[in-house]
Amino acid sequence: MGTDYHAWTSLPRMFFEQAARHGDKPFLWAKQNRRYAPLSWTEVAERVNAFANGLIALGARPGERVMLVSENRPEWLIADLGIMAAGCVTVPAYVTNTVSDHLHVMNDSGSSFVVASTAKLSFAVLKAIDQSNAMPRLIAIEQPEISQTSGEPPVSWQEVEALGRGAPLPLAVKNAKRDDLACLIYTSGTGGAPKGVMLTHGNILHNCLGAEKLLETVGLDNEVFLSFLPLSHAYEHTAGQFFPITIGAQIYYGEGLDKLSTNLVEAHPTIMTAVPRLYELLRDRILQAMERETGLKAHFFRQAVALGIKAYQEPGSLSLAERAYNRLLDAVVRRKMADRFGGRLKAMVSGGGPLNLDVGLFFHALGVPILQGYGQTEAAPVVSCNPPRKVKMHTVGLALEGVEVMIALDGEILVRGPLVMSGYWNNPKATRETIDRDGWLHTGDIGVIDHDGYIQITDRKKDIIVNSGGDNIAPQRVEGFLTLEPEIAQAMAYGDKRPHLVAVVVPDAEYAMDWAEANGKPKNFAKLLADPHFEDMIRAAVNRVNAKLSNIEKVRRFLIADAPFTVDNGLMTPTLKVKRHKIIDIYGERLEGLY
Repeated sequence: MGTDYHAWTSLPRMFFEQAARHGDKPFLWAKQNRRYAPLSWTEVAERVNAFANGLIALGARPGERVMLVSENRPEWLIADLGIMAAGCVTVPAYVTNTVSDHLHVMNDSGSSFVVASTAKLSFAVLKAIDQSNAMPRLIAIEQPEISQTSGEPPVSWQEVEALGRGAPLPLAVKNAKRDDLACLIYTSGTGGAPKGVMLTHGNILHNCLGAEKLLETVGLDNEVFLSFLPLSHAYEHTAGQFFPITIGAQIYYGEGLDKLSTNLVEAHPTIMTAVPRLYELLRDRILQAMERETGLKAHFFRQAVALGIKAYQEPGSLSLAERAYNRLLDAVVRRKMADRFGGRLKAMVSGGGPLNLDVGLFFHALGVPILQGYGQTEAAPVVSCNPPRKVKMHTVGLALEGVEVMIALDGEILVRGPLVMSGYWNNPKATRETIDRDGWLHTGDIGVIDHDGYIQITDRKKDIIVNSGGDNIAPQRVEGFLTLEPEIAQAMAYGDKRPHLVAVVVPDAEYAMDWAEANGKPKNFAKLLADPHFEDMIRAAVNRVNAKLSNIEKVRRFLIADAPFTVDNGLMTPTLKVKRHKIIDIYGERLEGLY
């Protein structure tokens, strides 16, 4: 292994040492005039230093929090490292956040500054600033459409860099310790209010060490990453940004999901980190394209999938003729499939949510195996991953280097090690509920560990929905909004491992009867369920709720329940909490049919 993670005392110090080592080699690639153009390690280091010193010149003090609201681009990394180099704490925020979401993060973190990229994002940020307690100052990467704010006037990114250009490295780069706070990443809790996860420099560096040890068998050398997952997500923040820095890799910034296929061919990545939803979409696109094919091409494709799956599921079962045919399929199908991913992939890693086994088998059969991993923001975030030398697709692999995993008496997965967060920001009660006295992180997931040490997730102890994009969604929050509407009495959101939310909705009985009378419909609940106009009325209520929710919380489709959830029919507890598993037992097949 070519790096000494234990010698690095902070993320900025690690970065500046790597920049000195790699100098004028290309580091960050972004589109300019529709073509990728690079920034060298030296150029990025100079800009990180300038931004850090510019922040200090504006009055930022060590330990202060700075929000970062931007799509993936070189300025994201420069701001993130610049904030930390100034001794401050980065607070990433999703670009999909509503004004109220920004306001919560702003107030809870007590941020002094907010870095925002586009004019559209600055507009939402400024609206939140005007309602905030501390009224942080906006640093705008691009000129905002409005500059009116009751706080201090926005300052441009260029002004901040100019203020710090040429100054020596801030003292914080040398003085920061591994236990110092590096970032606050907000994640949804069961009550819906996001909690700030406190991650130290040491937490993230330990994750990077584990990632290098995991992948060293593929031969890490001159690696290229394509960054397209949101950098505000802990997974991309560590695995797609800091891990590449620690191994001296290049990073290409993707242009979005619609350009992913093009960007893969342009960037030729060697390591790909993504959430299950992305692999689902890629599989769907490949299958749709093959449905349009006929003749030998379609036949060879189907055979490659069938034989590839058989070889994995039944090792040694291929006959001599099948093995020869399978080698032919390597050339006529699998090599071409590899070219669709840039032609140089050494590893495809899936994390941030559960990977559907069928998706994993599909890509494995086509010669692009996926290494499924497991983690959560509170673990910086990677806990385990399948090693390239031995993949067990139904599991989430082995614990990373230096990570302890234990199964509690109730089946919950417990995690301990240098990767575990310091706690939740300003929330000691939640911290005590999550990390016990012995330092074990209670993940809220139920699982088992097999005789080889591989971890298998079997259930979720907590009610958080993790969609296939890796986003955490508190169902109670969505359900609470739905049941505020007069038309809806009860609701249950659904969407674990799925691309978006759907729901079971129970209409309010009194409202339904009043609507029936007003619209000349029979006052018969069973008949109303089959009435398209009645469904349209419920849909209007759901649409009103969706207008108040972020994109990942929106309920895209719904079904109307056959009967209310009650204690008597076993769908509610005596304390009137919805029994999700019972409802899924009844409506699960119909809910799946909504996708």
